[in-house]
Amino acid sequence: MNATDDKTIVREYFNSTGFDRWKRIYGDGEVNSVQLDIRTGHQQTVDTVIAWLKDDQNLSQLTICDAGCGVGSLSIPLAVEGAKVYASDISAKMVAEAQDRAVISLKNTANPTFTVQDLESLTGNYHTVICLDVLIHYPQEKADEMISHLCSLARSRIIISFAPKTFWLTILKKIGSFFPGPSKATRAYLHREVDVINILAKNGFTVQRKAMTRTRFYFSQLLEATR
Repeated sequence: MNATDDKTIVREYFNSTGFDRWKRIYGDGEVNSVQLDIRTGHQQTVDTVIAWLKDDQNLSQLTICDAGCGVGSLSIPLAVEGAKVYASDISAKMVAEAQDRAVISLKNTANPTFTVQDLESLTGNYHTVICLDVLIHYPQEKADEMISHLCSLARSRIIISFAPKTFWLTILKKIGSFFPGPSKATRAYLHREVDVINILAKNGFTVQRKAMTRTRFYFSQLLEATR
């Protein structure tokens, strides 16, 4: 399967059956135990990013690109904190849901700004570029291209997460226990941390902070890198 096929599958999945599943996971309604575990893990990753940005005490002064925003789990709280947020997702349904949630939380749609775009077509110049839980859908070569493009949009900082390629997770993936469930319709790609750090370095970024989120079914390595 090539990268183009992966992107088509991701777009179609999150505009169909995947949308309903992940809308529930990223919401606060009743879900099964596996979905609750993934919800918990994803929220821990989001909370870590927000804590990092708040620790720097300049969040209200930042322009932020949230690439692969999903239903706005990160974009909306960042806007609440005063950041100017430009959010995008490959799925039109995800973006529509994010806009609806923004109206409820913020009482307006001026900030964040939401658009339907794939990652490669993003343009602009932002203080910070963030991409959470997107690279898992793409193989290493395509992930390298995506990271390089995101780096070109960031003036000062990039924050990304990925499913780390470790011995244990590789075994889980092989036996079918990695992100289990009948609704799983996209391929799960693992990435070596050293490979991600190297591509960041090639684009002029140095890792400053790391965090690992690990629950029963959710695994995410988080890196913050600056110029």
